[in-house]
Amino acid sequence: MAGHVDTSKGLPSHPERATLEGKNKFLGFWFFLGGETILFATFFGTYLGLRSGTADGPLPQDIFALPLVFIMTMLLLTSSLTSVIAMAAMKKNKFGAMKLWMWITVLLGLGFLGFEIYEFYEYVHHYELGFSTSAFASSFYSLVGLHGAHVAFGLSWIITLLIRYNRSGITLTNAPKFYVASLYWHFIDVVWVFIFTVVYLMGVLG
Repeated sequence: MAGHVDTSKGLPSHPERATLEGKNKFLGFWFFLGGETILFATFFGTYLGLRSGTADGPLPQDIFALPLVFIMTMLLLTSSLTSVIAMAAMKKNKFGAMKLWMWITVLLGLGFLGFEIYEFYEYVHHYELGFSTSAFASSFYSLVGLHGAHVAFGLSWIITLLIRYNRSGITLTNAPKFYVASLYWHFIDVVWVFIFTVVYLMGVLG
């Protein structure tokens, strides 16, 4: 169903799925997300299988700093909340508020990436944990790096939409694009929760 039309705003109450194109974008995204889930599941399985292979390199409990990882987690989870607020503003046809909250989402995501780059730098230069140091190192950098690449892609996606539609307002054309980008961002956040638990907590607690 197209949804109830708010005649004062000229948009349906759910503009992201009010057209066939919007519904197709939404459906296609879930197929895409299925492939992404399998991809991450493979990397998680590889990490779990190799995390004990530290060779002569440092152990996870020797290098992981939970306070730093906690800050990174809070940044990413907060960015998920701000994207929810942005989508709520979009459904109320408040384009200015949506842009503001999406830019805040971007800033929080950039903060997360900055901390992740710093984390990798510390591991390489202070603990001499390079990609080829051990099986643990290779699987760790592959999994966490893959997630970081997805964060960078998600940020690029959102920034591109914000720049492209900066003055257009909310339309039936761009509403599905913003909505799908927001869903993708939530997916990234959920994956990070699993990384925080499986990689960092299990790494520190043993």
